[in-house]
Amino acid sequence: MKTLKDVSCGQTARVSRLTGEGPVKRRIMDMGITKGVDIYVRKTAPLGDPVEVTVRGYELSLRKADAEMILVE
Repeated sequence: MKTLKDVSCGQTARVSRLTGEGPVKRRIMDMGITKGVDIYVRKTAPLGDPVEVTVRGYELSLRKADAEMILVE
C-alpha cells in the first residue's frame, strides 16, 4: 500500500487507514487526519522532512515518520 510519504507535491490522496499505536495515532487523528479525508500535498522540504499538507481547509506540517503511518489510495 502507498503511504502519504510516497505522494508527490501537487497531488491529492484519500486516507484509507492509519497505522501506529497509542498517543502517536491519537495525535494524527486530533490533527483532523481520519479515514476518508482528502489530503493535498503542498510541498516537501529539500531533505524531504517535513511535508506540508492541506487537510480540511488548513495547512499542516508532518514529519516523514508520521507521514509513513498514513496509508492512502
